[in-house]
Amino acid sequence: MELYSDIISPPCQNVLLVAKKLGINLNVKHSDIHGESDIAALTKLNPQHTIPTLVDDGHVIWESYAIAIYLVEKYGKDDSLYPKDSKVRSVVNQRLFFDIGTLYKNILANIDAKIAAGEASADLQDKLEKALDLTEKFVNERSFAAADHLTLADIFLLGSITTLEWLQYDLERYPAIRGWMAKVSAEFPDYSEFHKEIREASKKYISTHCPTLKY
Repeated sequence: MELYSDIISPPCQNVLLVAKKLGINLNVKHSDIHGESDIAALTKLNPQHTIPTLVDDGHVIWESYAIAIYLVEKYGKDDSLYPKDSKVRSVVNQRLFFDIGTLYKNILANIDAKIAAGEASADLQDKLEKALDLTEKFVNERSFAAADHLTLADIFLLGSITTLEWLQYDLERYPAIRGWMAKVSAEFPDYSEFHKEIREASKKYISTHCPTLKY
């Protein structure tokens, strides 16, 4: 099973963590989104040439949420990461849709604005703060973000929150988020090494492509 990926990408990080939790060994092929040859190779598999892209015995899937659900449904020993119970799954789905449409969306918007203009507008910062306020509420309602155990929602939200490091965002006013992050990362015995790899790759990428950012 091959995964076209770059660890600086939160969607790629999310798929990698899902695979870790499922005990799946992936043949990870590093893909440089700025490299013409890598883009050409990806385009042959995925017309959007986006990462992550998964190839499983000739079956090609892209979009990290779709990949994660596919991996759980095909290779999971149980349904804990993506529960079959309709009520529990609806909460997991809500958190996933919140992530892609609100939290991660606003984090990226603030990063893009900071790269382009040196600072995000007050409106963008306000939208991000409101998204984080909601996240704080979500992770304070239950043991985890969507259930009383780890689900895909936690993994994807963790990827988004980790990306705030690109903004040097202070989470001091979000104690529930900070406690939840520690709880989720503890679900992965090698998370500290994984996070270290993310930071080192991100620092290298930022110094080359986004020199106006501090990381």
